[in-house]
Amino acid sequence: MKHLARVLFAILAKAGGPGLLVLGILDSSFLFAPLGNDLLVVALASSYHSLARVAYYAAMSTIGSLGGCLLVNAVFRPAGEKGLEKHVPKKRLAYVQRKVASNAASALVLASLAPPPFPFTPFIMAASALQYPRGKMLAVVGAARMARFTGLGILAFFYGRHILKWAAAPAVEYFLVGLIVVSIAGSAISVYGWIKRSRSVR
Repeated sequence: MKHLARVLFAILAKAGGPGLLVLGILDSSFLFAPLGNDLLVVALASSYHSLARVAYYAAMSTIGSLGGCLLVNAVFRPAGEKGLEKHVPKKRLAYVQRKVASNAASALVLASLAPPPFPFTPFIMAASALQYPRGKMLAVVGAARMARFTGLGILAFFYGRHILKWAAAPAVEYFLVGLIVVSIAGSAISVYGWIKRSRSVR
């Protein structure tokens, strides 16, 4: 599993922008990849000292994230609140519904900017199920995600050498590999739960 995690991260890093696009789609839909795009943006921006690259990586990550949001939207907009109840834990569902119902735009911005363990996908699910306009949702999430990834990329641009030295430390390497392993395991559990709950709905 550890070797597989290293290989997956190396493949995504080597792919560059397309790797960020794919990871963004997966991370913003039904898979579990905490900090995945953030770490990959930082790694790539640190390796290539170019502001143009920073903008490119931020844009690809944002487009990928919006692609994942569209997948979630396609499922939960027609499913409505009844479908939402089958996929989000009751305690979290009440909180998410309350936030989205009171001020959907602010809730989406917060979810898009906040790092894990703050949930992102449940807010997209709720906004879709509550029929928040698709165009507005994509605009709000896109602007917030672009700001997040651009900010991370600029930090990596200015402090790239220090970040690369820090990332080479054994403890950091073990942490990153462990995070990827957790992401793979979490994604498998997420997909299994999604399939099981979808069947129960039908």
